[in-house]
Amino acid sequence: MKKFILAIFLICSGLSYSMAQQIRIATYNIRQKNNHDTGNMWNERKDAVANLIKFHNFEIFGVQEAFIDQVKDLQERLPDFKTVGVGRDDGAEEGEHSSIFYNKNRFEATKSGTFWLSATDTKQPNKGWDAALPRICTWAILKDKKSGKSFIFMNTHFDHVGVVARKESAKLILEKAKELAGKLPLILTGDFNVDEHDEAYFTLANSKTVVDSYEVSPRIYEPSSSFNGWGKSIKSKGRIDHIFVVPQIKVTNYAILTDTYEGKFPSDHFPVTADISL
Repeated sequence: MKKFILAIFLICSGLSYSMAQQIRIATYNIRQKNNHDTGNMWNERKDAVANLIKFHNFEIFGVQEAFIDQVKDLQERLPDFKTVGVGRDDGAEEGEHSSIFYNKNRFEATKSGTFWLSATDTKQPNKGWDAALPRICTWAILKDKKSGKSFIFMNTHFDHVGVVARKESAKLILEKAKELAGKLPLILTGDFNVDEHDEAYFTLANSKTVVDSYEVSPRIYEPSSSFNGWGKSIKSKGRIDHIFVVPQIKVTNYAILTDTYEGKFPSDHFPVTADISL
C-alpha cells in the first residue's frame, strides 16, 4: 500500500513539475497604427488585443508592425510584462518595432538587442538585399526564474517584396543566434511573409537547426490561415506567421487563435501560439 501511494505521489509530482516547466509563447502581427484602417483603428481595438493576450496567458510573445505608441499602449495594459526592442528606422523609437514582451514575474532578460537584416550592415538602419524596407530582428536571452534555464528568443518581420531578402534573412538569423547565444536553445517567432511552401520557409524548417512548431506539435488547432485581412482574406489553411524552435524543445500545443470582438478582428493577422518546454 505504501509503495502504491509513493508511486502515485511520484507520478503526480512529475506531472506537476512538467506543467511548471511549460511556457506559452506566441507571435502576433498587431497591424500598424495608421489613419486609414477605417473601422479597425488602433484606438478601437487596442483593448481587444491586450485582452486576448491576457486571456490566453501568453508568457512571451513577439509583435510585428508595432509603432512605439502601440508598444506603450500594450505595456500600460499588460503591467506584468517588460519589453525589449527598437524602431527599425532609427534604432530608437522611429518606425515599426519587432518587440519582445516577456512576463517579468517568471523571466528576466540578461541580454538583448536588435540587428538589421542586411548583408552589409547589421548594426545600423538600412535595407538588405532586394528588400523594399529596412527589416530587423529583435532578440533577448531570457532566464526562467522557475527552472533557472536560459534560452534565446528572437522575433522578426521579413520583407513583403524581397525574395532574396527573405531567404538570406533566414540564413542570417540562424548565424546570429549562434553568435549571440552559443548553444542556448533558440525560439524564433515572426511574420515571415511566406507560407509553408516557400523557399525562405524551407531555409529555416529544413535547416536542422530549428523545426516548425506546427510540424512537431501533437495537438494542433488550425481553424484558418494566420492572415485574415480584416476578415476579407481568410483561407482554410496557410501560415505566414510562424514559431520555430530547436529540436530539443518539446512542443505540446499549437494554435491559430481566431478570436473576434463585436464581430470585428483585433488585427489583420491572427496570433499564433505554442506551448513548449525546454
